[in-house]
Parts: sequence; structure tokens; C-alpha cells
Amino acid sequence: MKNTTVWLLLSTLALFSVASSQAQQPGSDTEKAVAALENQWLQSQKTNNAELLAPLLADTFVNTFSSGKVLNRTETLADAKATKWTTVAYSDLRVTVTGTTAIATGGFTGKGTDAAGKPLDENERFTDTWVKMPNGKWQCVASHGSQIKP
Repeated sequence: MKNTTVWLLLSTLALFSVASSQAQQPGSDTEKAVAALENQWLQSQKTNNAELLAPLLADTFVNTFSSGKVLNRTETLADAKATKWTTVAYSDLRVTVTGTTAIATGGFTGKGTDAAGKPLDENERFTDTWVKMPNGKWQCVASHGSQIKP
């Protein structure tokens, strides 16, 4: 009886080990690819170059700002062109992948001016939802920012 219990336990552990190794691992290629896309987005802000952002956003993209303002893809790109950042940075960037969907979260800080020339001093947490499109490319379908209060 004791040997049977040990054998069952070892068999269960072996099956669990195989299943775990097939699951999405931290630092997987997909997580790295989506993190690289997030960094391309940050680079577009650092260089005030909305053309770097355009291919990252799906046609159905929705952007919800911490102010409650909601913009579509076209409006987001126009806003990105009009906003001038002097400093931007990410912190604590994490990507979680489930099938053909990836969720990126992190902190964003930035200073600059908005389209009206008003100063910006942002300190936010963001959540970006990425989907692997039928053409195999990852695109962001939604972004949301929440202001971090001091």
C-alpha cells in the first residue's frame, strides 16, 4: 500500500511538472515580444514620434485616460502628435499572456505639454490589452490609465 501511494504521488508530480513546463513561463518569448512593443510605445513618447505608435494600435483601439476621456485610434494618434514630452519612463512593466491575449501593466511617469500647451506632470498605472491578430502581429486594442495620487 505504501509503495502504491508513493508511486501515485510521484506520477502526479511528474504529470504536473510536464503540464507546468507547457504553460506560459515568465520571460517567455511572447512576454518579451509584447514588452518590446510597450518599449516601442515609450520610445514614441520619448521622441515625440507618433509614427512609432501607429502600427501598435488596432483599428478598434480604445484609450481611456485617468481623466475619464475616451479616444479611438485616430484620436489617440492625433493626441500623441500634439503632446510634447520632455521626460517619460516606465516602471514595473509586467506582461501576462493567456492564449492570444496579453495584458501589460506598469507605471508611467512623464512631463511635457499637452495639445493646448498646458503642462503635463503624469504619474499613472496603466493597463494595456494586446491581441495577437490573424496576421500574427500583436496589437494593442485597449489602454487605460489610473492616476497615482501622492
